[in-house]
Amino acid sequence: MPSAAERTRTLVQSTCSAVLIIPGLDGAKPYQLMPDTRSVGPDGEVFLAFPADSPAVRAATHAQDDELTAVLEITDVAPVSVPHRIRGRAWLSGWLTRAPGGAEPGLMTLRLEVGEACVDDLWGAETVEPEDFATAAADPLVEHEAELLQHLHSAHSAEVQSLRGLLGERAGDSSAAGTATGTIAGTPGTVAVPVALDRFGLRVRFTGVRCFDARFDFPEPVRNVNELRYAMHTLFDAAAG
Repeated sequence: MPSAAERTRTLVQSTCSAVLIIPGLDGAKPYQLMPDTRSVGPDGEVFLAFPADSPAVRAATHAQDDELTAVLEITDVAPVSVPHRIRGRAWLSGWLTRAPGGAEPGLMTLRLEVGEACVDDLWGAETVEPEDFATAAADPLVEHEAELLQHLHSAHSAEVQSLRGLLGERAGDSSAAGTATGTIAGTPGTVAVPVALDRFGLRVRFTGVRCFDARFDFPEPVRNVNELRYAMHTLFDAAAG
């Protein structure tokens, strides 16, 4: 499974929505505190681009040499329509300063030196040490996950539905090929929706009278989309067989 640091790094480098919370900054609208872009530097610092006249830039400029604390909150929403659509959140807190160097015209880059981080997602809630965050790598599928899940849902829904056959008679059966908690996998009316994808496997949400997740691990972690295609075919062939 991906580590908490890897999951946090993946969320930071994804297209999930994010907002910068600066204590004491009153009157700012939430959309004014949403960075235009974000990236991670070599030492684990997070660079956030804002309009030059944004409240966040004004606060960082006014603080100058004083320590300005801030929290970057990231919300991960499934890119497919599914019950309980929020997949997780991550929080990175630390010290905010103006970053040296240029940015796109009209934008200013702020630097968040991470002091603490935590993630609460489909894997559970964990804290992340700044050093671990700095050395972690984002999931190699992060740039394509939304498109891949939408494609699986629209073009391969029957194959995704067939994966429930790998769970055994009951979801959560100790002999099941996947892992799940909840109701009987073959309950009439159950719909299977691919809800999350990473280099280790696919998570499917079975919805109906009750709702539960099942995790289907790949034979080995994938490194790119080409390897993902082979891994998905392996899963579907196992379900068909």
